[in-house]
Amino acid sequence: MLTLLSAVPHGMTYAKKVVAAAVPGYYTQPKRVAQLLSDLGKPAAAKYVAEKLPTTVAIRSGDLGEILCNAYLLEATTYKRGIRRLRWKDHRNMSMRGEDVLGFRVESDGTLHVLKAEVKSGVSMSSTTIGKARAALCANGGLPSPHALAFVADRLKEPGGDKVLANALDRATLVTRLKKSQVMHMLFTFSGNNPSTQMETNLTAYTGKIKQRYVALHVDGHQAFIKSVYKAVGK
Repeated sequence: MLTLLSAVPHGMTYAKKVVAAAVPGYYTQPKRVAQLLSDLGKPAAAKYVAEKLPTTVAIRSGDLGEILCNAYLLEATTYKRGIRRLRWKDHRNMSMRGEDVLGFRVESDGTLHVLKAEVKSGVSMSSTTIGKARAALCANGGLPSPHALAFVADRLKEPGGDKVLANALDRATLVTRLKKSQVMHMLFTFSGNNPSTQMETNLTAYTGKIKQRYVALHVDGHQAFIKSVYKAVGK
């Protein structure tokens, strides 16, 4: 399944505002920001958020791609549970290791379903870059790595976490084995060109048994959009 999303020019101003409003929540815990507002006031809280945001062009591009992929999962799929992993970055100008995005669904009988997503962001999306994303999705036999699942489970065991999902992840990594039938792949691109032809070719070439979902988000002025979003967040 391939979905092409193209931004319309007359909606860009609104889109920038909506995305900018959502960005801080992907880097920070709302309760932490609220506590700083209460204890130290708005300037301190704003400084805390600002120091979480990346400053390099490449990291901003990758981070925003992950944020948009997460938002798409919540709005357009059934994989609505998980964590916002950018909150645990080692440094704001470093990429995180492991799967770019993981989404989860737990059935009433406790069966775990996982969406493993690879995100690519750039001014121009090429077949080579899409191929690298495909290779990352196929790594570990196509399954999410045990380390990535354990990282999510550990975060969910913290106060306020999703204990039901955490327990399901523990079972999948420590007791049972996650099956390919429980996994879906998503290749998500965020770019200034329309890569649907290259993505269709890549998708058609996949011969594995894991369900696939490709999403191409095409935004003219890709770099300008990213710059404007982070500028708006910093205000």
